[in-house]
Amino acid sequence: MDFQAGILQDGSPMESLEKQLICPICLEMFSKPVVILPCQHNLCRKCANDVFQAANPYWQSRGSVISGGRFRCPSCRHEVLLDRHGVYGLQRNLLVENIIDIYKQECSSRPLKKGEHPMCKEHEDERINIYCVTCEVPTCSMCKVFGAHKDCEVAPLQNVFQGQKTELNNCISMLVAGNDRIQTIITQLEDSCRSTQENGEAARRELCARFDALAALLEEKKSELLQRISREQGDKTSFIQGLICQYKEQLDKSSRLLETAIQAMEETGGAAFLMRTRRDTALLCLPRIVEASKGGKLEKIEQGYENMDAFSISLEHLTEAVHALDFDLAEEEEEYFDGEEEEAEQ
Repeated sequence: MDFQAGILQDGSPMESLEKQLICPICLEMFSKPVVILPCQHNLCRKCANDVFQAANPYWQSRGSVISGGRFRCPSCRHEVLLDRHGVYGLQRNLLVENIIDIYKQECSSRPLKKGEHPMCKEHEDERINIYCVTCEVPTCSMCKVFGAHKDCEVAPLQNVFQGQKTELNNCISMLVAGNDRIQTIITQLEDSCRSTQENGEAARRELCARFDALAALLEEKKSELLQRISREQGDKTSFIQGLICQYKEQLDKSSRLLETAIQAMEETGGAAFLMRTRRDTALLCLPRIVEASKGGKLEKIEQGYENMDAFSISLEHLTEAVHALDFDLAEEEEEYFDGEEEEAEQ
């Protein structure tokens, strides 16, 4: 007996009950045995097996060692994991099966009321009980005998109904399996997106760490070279300042000698001049004056001594190396294409 919606009046409690007993795959009332999924939704075992087979097409050809599989609940998309028994490892929902038995008994005891079965528009007293294959429309027997479909090919309505219902059921199974595959791809893409973000952050941190280490090395080398320049500058400056002190002492001695000589020259009297020269004989002796006039034999610096050209450095090769810094894209692309070839072979 075919229990379809519409047998009872709209809005009745039995109709509400019937809606709860409809399988989301075949859109018919659950057929025994009924299996209960981990998410507490129910399916006909046949429908559950069809969805499982569609999601796991190689499950039957895995030899004697049969492993489990998975599919998604068509009601809530919850992933259902199965063991090696497949759908037969799911628990039967005996409560729902008992409710279906009680419901069918209740429906079979109720008389079918007039108007609850579709009637022919051309023959108001005739029920639609056959299917016109030529025109692809349901009709009644009178239309086939005397009406518009008398020359058409017809078939039993129930056979066409069952055939189209089976075809629709197969389409639903295909759609469910397709949705499951799409959901799997979406999950993989989301995982890839998340991994790409994580790998990008890791690569960014690694790059910053490498450049920070390079900057620290350059800073350390810069400090070392600056210290060498400072030492050389200090040594040369100290040497020059020492010479300046020596020449200042020599200049001071020469100035005092010059002053004494000028004072002696200012004496106009012969006796006074000779007395002064006699008194300052040690100071005004000719060899000393000659030595003072020549500036002595103090040490001098070589020409270009103050230059620091020896501490110039060329960074052109480092600049070129910095400009040439880049990622190892060729190696990554080779690994990527090798991975694609392996996936294609698989």
